[in-house]
Amino acid sequence: METAKPLSSGRDRLSAVLRHASDLVTVDSASDALNVDRATAAKTLARWTRQGWLKRIRRGLYVAIPLTAAPNDQVIEDPWSLIPRLFNPGYVGGASAAHHWDLTEQLFRTVFVYTAGPVRQKIQTIHGIPFRIHHLPEVNLFGTKSLWRGQVKIQISDVHRTIIDILDDPAAGGGIRHVADCLRAYFQRDDVDPQRLINYADRLGNGAVFKRLGFLAERAGGPPEIVVACADRLTQGIAKLDPALPSPRIVRRWRVWVPDSWTGTPAPP
Repeated sequence: METAKPLSSGRDRLSAVLRHASDLVTVDSASDALNVDRATAAKTLARWTRQGWLKRIRRGLYVAIPLTAAPNDQVIEDPWSLIPRLFNPGYVGGASAAHHWDLTEQLFRTVFVYTAGPVRQKIQTIHGIPFRIHHLPEVNLFGTKSLWRGQVKIQISDVHRTIIDILDDPAAGGGIRHVADCLRAYFQRDDVDPQRLINYADRLGNGAVFKRLGFLAERAGGPPEIVVACADRLTQGIAKLDPALPSPRIVRRWRVWVPDSWTGTPAPP
């Protein structure tokens, strides 16, 4: 009769895999750590998942379950660590980046991600964590910085690109009111850079960004060079200040449709 392997041998093998893979385990990392082929590694990971040692995030991607974790506990401590694996090439942006750069104190549970990879669904819930995915061409993967979260290196939009992204898609910034607040905070920073902001907007190539930026900068008393640059770059057509809101009024100077509440006296900076 074949003698069963002691439980400790399985845990030793799992420990070797976790040391090799750090936070997230893939079939390839398990194959390398155990020195077995991919098919054997995949079966081993599946068995460990059934035994409650690992949790499957999505096909071919696993995370270790701490011994002290309850069945419904969230295993991943930092959702950003998933981004290089799930949305490469891409970066953290939108409201998530705005909070990182202290443009807002509001913390969104949703993680906002920009990627040049394929996107089947714009809203995805992975291991109980909501992600809002914005697809963009690879040529528009600019204006980012590297950031280490534990042992995982990720990309995040720099503060200037963050502003341009939430002007391009106000929903990614929590709505236009929140975008306006972030822009005010940006204008008060020591590293405010009007020229870089305009350069980024030029590279992105969305005329609506200049209309929203010019309108909001003028109301907020932003740098005059931004207002002038936006006015010089106005394209034909009229954009909505926030596509998600009813906007019956036109501000012809900036060629934007705005909600009724935005047509009064500009708020003080």
